[in-house]
Amino acid sequence: MALARLGSFNALEQTGYVAPWGRLTGGKLPSADTLGRVAACIDPEDIRRVQKQLYSRLRRNKALDATPFGGLVALVLDGHESTASYLRSCDGCLRRTVKTESGVREQCYHRYVAASLVGPDFHLFLDFEEIRPGEGEVAAAQRLLARVREDYPRAFDIALGDALYAQAPFFQAVTALGKDVMVVLKQEDRDLYQDVMALCAELPPRRFERRTRDGTLRQVTCWDIPGLTSWSSLGRPVRVVRTVETWTVRRQDTDTDETLTSEWVWVTTAGESRLPTRVAVEVGHARWDIENRGFNEAVRGWHLDHVYRHEPVAMQILLHLSMLAMNVLNSFYRLSIKPERRVRESKKHVARLLQACLYGCPTILDFAPG
Repeated sequence: MALARLGSFNALEQTGYVAPWGRLTGGKLPSADTLGRVAACIDPEDIRRVQKQLYSRLRRNKALDATPFGGLVALVLDGHESTASYLRSCDGCLRRTVKTESGVREQCYHRYVAASLVGPDFHLFLDFEEIRPGEGEVAAAQRLLARVREDYPRAFDIALGDALYAQAPFFQAVTALGKDVMVVLKQEDRDLYQDVMALCAELPPRRFERRTRDGTLRQVTCWDIPGLTSWSSLGRPVRVVRTVETWTVRRQDTDTDETLTSEWVWVTTAGESRLPTRVAVEVGHARWDIENRGFNEAVRGWHLDHVYRHEPVAMQILLHLSMLAMNVLNSFYRLSIKPERRVRESKKHVARLLQACLYGCPTILDFAPG
């Protein structure tokens, strides 16, 4: 169901009268209600073990190459709200009040923190942790980080996060595991941020070019400042990398070129010997991969936010299975299909071929990964 992107148990149930389920499963396809009840009885650790097996195979096959990142594999942590409802709730729901046209109403929602491995050409969901009632995203992220470190002790070298993670307890939790950390620095009222801006006005910048994944060439003005001690609560010096990037885009409506500018500031524990300036800029931008190649693709193409059954364990299981299916198909598409074929056949097309298998379509046998 997840690999074929059917999107719901009801959609899967509708394949029962044509799909060769007797041959595939040895019996009749269960109803949608039965599938939901069974999902609530599965131990999430069973799905995590399958995910670990997939990671181990990819690592053995050297499919997680991070050479362009200086050999460093990044672990990105980020929060995502999966569902919100005024009508349905469960024991795991978070609650908030929302102003609507009909007045103030209580809304129930689920939010979790996901952990993904990112490299120059791969994105791999590893695990996620539900945010519990009364706690913040960073607290859940620290629990997730500890479990990921236990399950995947050599999987990553540096943890990445957005500006929310620029907190001393999170930095201390990461460094206690023997890993480096790099997060976005946005809070303009912080002493560290103000000191960086003052130093940038005095220090000469470095200038170089970088090409983004979509092929855009950007002109980068960069300041790399190590040994800053303005973050007193952290208890250790940090390094800050700031960039001002400019590039040109062609506007279709006016048929003219427009110059765009963006500014980024990152704070990290990694020294320049381990994370050179250019590599630090690329790694810092990789933080957005969990949004672009992770959540956005998963929600639009994989129905990640669909509630198959509103029950805490069932929701965890189906979320794990969706992430696992996404990892499997992405790995197959990237590693088993030649680049020339990927130009004309998208991942969505491959998913449709898998869906055809459910209907016993004989033409699927003509598909080969070469």
